[in-house]
Formats: sequence, C-alpha cells, structure tokens
Amino acid sequence: MSLQENPKFQSVWRTKLVTVLEAPSMELGGASSAVLEESAQDTYPEIAASITSTAPSTLLPAHFSSGNPRITTPYDLGNAASVATLFQQQEKPSALSYFVLPCSLCPYLLISYSESSSVSGYAYRDLVLLSFMSINVHRKGVTDLAVHPSGRAAITVGRDCSLALINLVRGRRSFSCRLDREASIVRYECGDGGRFFMVSEERITVHDSEDAKMIHELNGQKRVLCVAPGENGVLFTSGEDRCITAWDTASGKNAYSIENAHQTRVKGLVVLKNGSMSDTSGESNLIASASSDGVIRVWDARMIAKDKPNHLAEADTKSRLTCLAGSSKKCEF
Repeated sequence: MSLQENPKFQSVWRTKLVTVLEAPSMELGGASSAVLEESAQDTYPEIAASITSTAPSTLLPAHFSSGNPRITTPYDLGNAASVATLFQQQEKPSALSYFVLPCSLCPYLLISYSESSSVSGYAYRDLVLLSFMSINVHRKGVTDLAVHPSGRAAITVGRDCSLALINLVRGRRSFSCRLDREASIVRYECGDGGRFFMVSEERITVHDSEDAKMIHELNGQKRVLCVAPGENGVLFTSGEDRCITAWDTASGKNAYSIENAHQTRVKGLVVLKNGSMSDTSGESNLIASASSDGVIRVWDARMIAKDKPNHLAEADTKSRLTCLAGSSKKCEF
C-alpha cells in the first residue's frame, strides 16, 4: 500500500505502508503491526507553487497532481519522475479526479474541476491527450466534484450555493438545485453510489443519489476539512477538531471516534484495504490520516471500534501537508 502526501510547496512525499502479521488474536482474527517506510520527498520545479490536490490512478503507473498555478501533471511514483505535462488550464485548479467511462474507446478520462464555473474533462490513452470537453455547471467557481462509481455521472458543488449533476456519457449537466449554504466537499458512498455526502463547515449531510433528497444531517464539533467513505455505509470525517469520527450513515449516528488523533488540524483521510489480514470479509479496515504539521498516521478501524485507538504506524514528513491520497495496490518504489 502507498500514500502520497503533498506539502505546501512543490514536493510530493511517497510513503509505503508495510503490514506485518503477528500472532493470531481471537478478538480480531489476527493481530498486526505496521510501519511506514521508505519515505521520500520528490521536488518538481515545473510546479511553481503549492500542490492543491492529488488523485491516485489504479489503472496507470502514475498519480495526477494539480498544482497552482494552472498545471496538472502525471507522475510515475515508482521512478519518482514526471511522465509528462498532461494539460495546462486557463484558471487555477481546485481539485481533480479520474474514472473509466463505460463503453468508450478511450477508457481513461481525467476530470479537472477548477475555480471557474465549468468542469473540464480530458480523455487520454497511454498518457497522450486525445480529446477535451468543457461543461458549464455553475454561475460561480466549482469547489468540489465526485464521480459516481459507475463512471456515468458526476456531482459538483459550487460557490453559488448550488449542486449540479453531470451526465458524463453525454457531456452535459442534467440536474441542478439550490443549497441553503455553500458546500466545500462532496463524495459518493462506496459500492453502488446510492447515496452521497456533502460538507458545509461543521455540518455533514447524507443525500439520496436519485433525487438529492436529504436523508440525515450530522453535526461535527468544528469545521470538517476532509472525509473518506468506508465500507458498509461508514463515513470518516476530520478537520479542525483534530479528531477522526466514524459516522453510521444508515442511522445518522456517531459510531466511534478517535479523540485528539493529531496535534494540529487534519488535512487528509484515506481508507485502505489491508490485504495481509486474515480477515476475509474484504472490508477496508485501515485509515490513514495526515495533519498540517506533517505527521501521517495509520489506524486500524477494528481497534478503534473496540476503544483501543492506538495508531499502527507514524511518519513525520516535517512539511506542511495540504492533501493526502492513497492506494491499496502493491507499491513497488
């Protein structure tokens, strides 16, 4: 498993998580310990300012980092090198994602969502840009975007206090509605994407993906800065309260939490699948968190639920981190 953390300046920290299986445990089906090793800092001079967001690719040997100003570049983490400059934008990018478009001759499509009112999509093959589309979705800037697990739709939230649904097959906006306040984060749930989550300051809302009807409203202690959907309808959130909270989105209640998970505010959360555990349920049980003071920690969700919130591993990058991305695939670097 690998993690990619982005400090405030033009560097990317590459960290590999190694899990060691220890003596069997009746409680957990197999106790484990983990270490974060081979941390490396890669500096990219082509990005002149802070890296604002990153998205791991499970289909290509590269990650896509969106930097300020106006550049999105794939990086080969194994070789610690920039593969190519995929594209440059007219406006400052705010976030990015990727997905596979069904029934397409170019199955790898990168979506870039900037602070303008539009969303830009780039189809590519073997890291070669093949086509481009731009969809106008908001009257003001787009703050976040999430792609449905099917790859057929995406949802955006904007600075105009609105929500929009994009039909990615046809390349147009299919639905929009007003929100009572501006949302900063939007995510689909794992699995079939039947629900999605929105964050507005300290409030988290759960919505039905069919009609955007609100199902539950969850209230955090302070402003929420990052979320990570888990298996079985669990949503992990964190932010300025320095805690990691697991919400049961089916009931709308707090399932469990880690108090004072970090000394500073948490800027990123990633849910990872631990393939070395003897647990064969396939559930994601590892959570990685990154705080603004440069500390990354990995937690076992099963231990947290049993009121034993001790982190499995820790790494200190000694940098001011801005975002965190991770992959459960075997890491080669």
